[in-house]
Amino acid sequence: MNVTFATSSHEVGGPSRRAGAATSAPIVVGDGSWIGAGAVILPGVNIGAGAIIAAGAVVAKDVKAHSLYAGVPARKIRSLSTAEVPAV
Repeated sequence: MNVTFATSSHEVGGPSRRAGAATSAPIVVGDGSWIGAGAVILPGVNIGAGAIIAAGAVVAKDVKAHSLYAGVPARKIRSLSTAEVPAV
């Protein structure tokens, strides 16, 4: 819910116009990942398989597989188990 995938940005311009030339980069989300409400994913980020992004996190760098990331900017909180959990 309310997740932002920002695939474009701009370079820093000179003093008369700080918004310089436009840039873009794809975002890749691995299988089985979970992205919490209100998270923002910035251009060029790769989210590894099975990762969790906490609600409200701002992800500016790649996320390792099977890891929990949270915060602004997002940082790794802990590794997650790769064992399958039985369905309820």
